[in-house]
Amino acid sequence: MVKIGNIELPDFPLLLAPMEDVSDPPFRRLCKMHGADMMYSEFISSEGLIRDAMKSRKKLDIFDYERPVGIQIFGGDEEAMALSAKIVETVNPDLVDINFGCPVKKVVCKGAGAGVLKDIDLMIRLTKAVVNSTHLPVTVKTRLGWDTETINIMEVAERLQDTGIKALTIHARTRAQMYKGQADWDYISKVKNNPNIEIPIFGNGDVDSAEKALEYRTKYDCDGIMIGRGAIGYPWIFNEIKHFFATGEHLPEPTIEDRLLAVRQHAEWSAEWKGERLGLIEMRQHYSNYFRGIPHFKDFRRKFLEVFTLEEMDGVIEEASNFYREHQFS
Repeated sequence: MVKIGNIELPDFPLLLAPMEDVSDPPFRRLCKMHGADMMYSEFISSEGLIRDAMKSRKKLDIFDYERPVGIQIFGGDEEAMALSAKIVETVNPDLVDINFGCPVKKVVCKGAGAGVLKDIDLMIRLTKAVVNSTHLPVTVKTRLGWDTETINIMEVAERLQDTGIKALTIHARTRAQMYKGQADWDYISKVKNNPNIEIPIFGNGDVDSAEKALEYRTKYDCDGIMIGRGAIGYPWIFNEIKHFFATGEHLPEPTIEDRLLAVRQHAEWSAEWKGERLGLIEMRQHYSNYFRGIPHFKDFRRKFLEVFTLEEMDGVIEEASNFYREHQFS
């Protein structure tokens, strides 16, 4: 069993990564249904929360069926981070997570996200400010360092632990790598095997199959894996990994009907949360991901992009279902 403060997780849990414009409540619900053990909100600006910005406040929505769930915040000001943690506490998540890993320029330029990797003393002060302002467990997600010349994750892990955080997730790339190149999990193993480290260490980066998950579990000795891009359009990855761990065998790949059902569920929950029209408009980014590699989907994608109601969506789903059944595509 893995514990984050008072949160009990299964042995070697699988976590859904916080992803901007992806890991909202509808998507988290789908991943939970398919085996994710713990999830995080999209990252939320501490300054946005304090300003009462509508978009930031909306990201605080969590639901009991997705627990345990954490809310992730980012920022470069100690006072703002402390106050935003108090605001987060009012919606009663299971934990607060701090983002020190986002490599996007508009975040980094504000001295937040991976921008903090340039100033480890600031990282520690920001973390202490959050830990001291909430009774909730606090966790951190970060990267190996700013670039290959400044990889400092060993020092960072120990100093973060000393602030009182309850778990650390390491994306095994530098900020300079963004999401390119291969993630270097050797550093995750080094952190985990440091005798001074007592908190759970979760690995993140490049896990997109059950085989790779088992390889990384065996080779790098971390306490669990966080999956991000591997789950986009493919929430089945969590149960597939768990089944492979338990049996050494693969679950059957999701059928066309499975994919269509996932799209329908995702769209319905998105419509419930955001309103039907906006929910379906924002679903448009997901269709290609759910049907990646499926032949003849291009025409149906165009039709999905034109729907504004669930009734219209049901018509496209039925048409697609009939087409693939008739042509015997699984």
